[in-house]
Amino acid sequence: MPTGTTSGTPQVLLAHHLKQLKLPTVLREYDKVARECARDGVDHPRYLLRLIELELIDRERRTVERRIRAARFPAVKSFDTFDFAAIPGLNKMLVLELARCGYLLRRENIIALGNSGTGKTHVALALGLAACQRGFSVTFTTAASLVNQLLEARDERRLLRLQRDLQAVKLLIVDELGYVPLSPTGAELLFETFSQRYERSSTIVTSNLPFEDWTSILGSERLTGALLDRLTHHVSILAMNGDSYRLKQSAGRRRSLAAAEQNQATAEHLDPETGEITTS
Repeated sequence: MPTGTTSGTPQVLLAHHLKQLKLPTVLREYDKVARECARDGVDHPRYLLRLIELELIDRERRTVERRIRAARFPAVKSFDTFDFAAIPGLNKMLVLELARCGYLLRRENIIALGNSGTGKTHVALALGLAACQRGFSVTFTTAASLVNQLLEARDERRLLRLQRDLQAVKLLIVDELGYVPLSPTGAELLFETFSQRYERSSTIVTSNLPFEDWTSILGSERLTGALLDRLTHHVSILAMNGDSYRLKQSAGRRRSLAAAEQNQATAEHLDPETGEITTS
């Protein structure tokens, strides 16, 4: 028997053993659940079942939270807060189907193309969150940041290790491809990253440029053709052109503020006798 089983109070020993077994939810809930089961006449097996279910639910929650932290999202966003009506050209049914993560099992890619501010990053973040919730490892980065990481790793002689890490992640999200032109070396390293993941893992890319303009980013028609050949072999393309989603929201906020100020000004007037501002 474990040391200490025959001595000490049961509560102290139980707490010790549950900590060693790494069952924090059972430790936290066993007394409360015991009282509930005694009150409801629940037998011992069902009492134990309730505790273990609570532990499993809490363990899965903590695991998802760790995946989200490891993904390094700039913000945690879901489709609950995405306004599909603002981008009528976007295929909502396709996006919601992608959120079920079947494409990850098939090792397919997603490319979101559209004007700046149309919600491409929001969609990528929501798909990344869905992947974390379904048990897949995720890494989020911008194209410029990823290239900088690759260049630094090459200079510090740890490029192979970084490439292995990037290849191992189940979903790599590369945001904002096209906002910053890449150096020839940076473009080649980015191509290598995508090529190493080809048909092994899934990649999401967002870009403000149509495919025919990607040469201006990568600086080589040959490299651009080879990159597109790999990215688009198994791909879902999300067309997200339209008016800027962010500008619409900003304009709406400005209109609301102006209306509130106008209402306030209308409610106040100058008293001609006292010269004081009064509220009607």
